[in-house]
Amino acid sequence: MGICATELTRWVIQPTLQRIGVTAPMACTLLLATAAQESALGSHLKVAGQRGLGIYRIHSLTHRHVWDAYLAQQPELASTVRGLASQHDFLNHPHAELTTNLSYATAVAWFIYARNGDFVLPETATPEQLARLWKRFYHPRSSVSIEDFCANVAEVSALLDRAA
Repeated sequence: MGICATELTRWVIQPTLQRIGVTAPMACTLLLATAAQESALGSHLKVAGQRGLGIYRIHSLTHRHVWDAYLAQQPELASTVRGLASQHDFLNHPHAELTTNLSYATAVAWFIYARNGDFVLPETATPEQLARLWKRFYHPRSSVSIEDFCANVAEVSALLDRAA
């Protein structure tokens, strides 16, 4: 079992999104669904034989692209995201932050979506719409079907409903 969905939402995703200036409620849902799909909410932070680190399974090359092609063009936002990272570890092992720092990983996961010029987050979304956003912008080469993603989102939604 991974991290409690309600606690991940309340203590990590919502405050991180607020810190980076994202106010859309559906952003939190999209990131929670992404973590559910990628790692079963942190059940596995690194799977042998697979690329990607942390609860969002972010690849090191994608991590670099977020910084080089997106955040580097927005210095104030880059400074805010850099402020989420550890002082010394980030300089020595920046990709390790994706596993050890939930707030930093959450911000980077959001920018994997947001860096795409045609990314539009609807005010409300069905699990299928979230799956299509994930498949198009986050993990386009994944063999995971829309149906499998929806099943994972439904499982997380049930956990959130029970905790509420």
